[in-house]
Order: sequence, then structure tokens, then C-alpha cells
Amino acid sequence: MASNKQRHRPALIALVIVAAVACLAMAWWQLDRFESSSGTGQNLGYALQWPAFAAFFVYAYRKFVVLEDNPDEVAKMHAADKGIKEIPAGILPPRPSAAPAPMVEDGTTDGDQIAEYNRILAELAEADRIRLARLQAEATPSDNSQRSNQ
Repeated sequence: MASNKQRHRPALIALVIVAAVACLAMAWWQLDRFESSSGTGQNLGYALQWPAFAAFFVYAYRKFVVLEDNPDEVAKMHAADKGIKEIPAGILPPRPSAAPAPMVEDGTTDGDQIAEYNRILAELAEADRIRLARLQAEATPSDNSQRSNQ
């Protein structure tokens, strides 16, 4: 059922050629850098890595063409992916349990004491808000009286 029609993709072929040539040029450049007086082993590593990238561009294009033209190849790929894959027991670490409730001074869990503490904090915050408003109200008239005396 594979189609015999050959498709030409000049733009895609040009892209693969340009990408592969660019990768090989980068490899040449890194090799020159390695051979220079400031070259390091890292440059040699890159010089060996860039041709692998160029080969990958060619491989990916070839795989694309095969999968596009041959439905049997696509079916083979999907046949291998069928079914749910289970992870065998014992490979993953156990899931963490919920964190234990914090203990308060008397040895009980947070419950009533935390609620009481939050109520006290709310009262203190309200008292601070009232005190700040009173200080601002007292400061405002004295500023106006100083301005009127000038």
C-alpha cells in the first residue's frame, strides 16, 4: 500500500544540507581552536560533537521521508507503543506521606492553640491600625497650624 510517487522537497533538502554543512563548519572551527595556542580539551570535544549533529540532521530527514512515504513503517512504530507500560514495583522510591502536624508546647497538635494565637495576632494588628490612624490624625492639624503661621 506504499505509494510509489516520489516527492521532491527542495526547501527541506536545502535546509538539511545547509544545517549539515554549518555543523561541519563548526566542527572545523572548533578543531582549529583546539590546535591554536589557546585551545583546550573542550574545543576538541566540540569538534567531535558537531559532526554528530550533522549526521543527526541527515538521519532525521531520512526518517521523515521514510515515515511519510511508507505507512507500514508508521504502523510498526505505533505497534511498539501499544498498551500501558507499568513500572515494576521497587524501582521508584516510595511516595512521601503527609507531613506530621506540628506539636505545640504542651504536646498537643496545633488545633485550638493556633486558632487562639491567630486571634491574638489579629487583635494586635487592629490595635496597631487604630494607633497609627490616631497618630496621623494628631499630626495633621499641627501641620496646618504651622503652615498658617508662616
